[in-house]
Amino acid sequence: MKKFWTLCAALLSVVSVASAQTTMSCCAKPAAGPNATETFAMLASNEDFSGSHDAPLPFRYAGGGEMVEFRTPDGGTSKAFEIKSNTRSDKYLFVIHEWWGLNDYIKQEAARFARELPGTNVIALDLYDGQVATSADEAGKLMQAVKTARAEAIIKGALLHAGPRSRVASIGWCFGGGWSLQTALLAGKQAVGCIVYYGMPEKDVAKLKTLNTDVLMIFPKQDKWINQEVVTEFEKNMKAANKGLTVKAYDADHAFANPSNPKYKKDMAEDAHAASVAYLKKHLQLTTD
Repeated sequence: MKKFWTLCAALLSVVSVASAQTTMSCCAKPAAGPNATETFAMLASNEDFSGSHDAPLPFRYAGGGEMVEFRTPDGGTSKAFEIKSNTRSDKYLFVIHEWWGLNDYIKQEAARFARELPGTNVIALDLYDGQVATSADEAGKLMQAVKTARAEAIIKGALLHAGPRSRVASIGWCFGGGWSLQTALLAGKQAVGCIVYYGMPEKDVAKLKTLNTDVLMIFPKQDKWINQEVVTEFEKNMKAANKGLTVKAYDADHAFANPSNPKYKKDMAEDAHAASVAYLKKHLQLTTD
């Protein structure tokens, strides 16, 4: 009889432990899924996505500007390509590279914006910490290797470099398009403008509610990844967040604004650029001719 009660107690113990484990499993907070930029980075594993990005043609930028180094709040440092305004200014444009990295094409774009936005300091950030890809395989690996915490530290470091009184607008393409929106979120009250070229939008409405600026999104209608479904959801989320969004659509494909890409559409790219410059002049409150 004693053995019987001992067996019953043992079985009751097993049942209690199993029940507790089941309760913990049911009630445990689910692991957070990938955020917007991490979701976009996953596209590097998609052969169609990688195959749509031909390696950029050889090009060397020979204009003005210099590489600068600043501290980041994670205890490290970061480098960026900067073109200072000819006059003292607290207005900044943060330029964020495509999945290739901070190459000479991005430096050239930064220089173009510096010419067209006099009175603005232009900084092209480097979220790859000095690495630049020359093939789609390399670019995919670099994009997937980006850690959210490190990228945010680089952006925060750039904001500290610009100073607490700076007014910051951001622009980025592809990988950098998503990070342009994240820059506006991280800049808080300092953010005055944000342009997203075919980048993954933020989906968290609570985060979008903290935006201090409206957003201009450049949308190529033939894009298989940042497609109409993605844009429609972003429009819905921005409306829920009570934030302004302008979507400028083009009958073009992903990376149509990149002159080193075979899918480059010059007329459309120039129109999108003109719209971006007009937006930035308004939001940075630059005097126009």
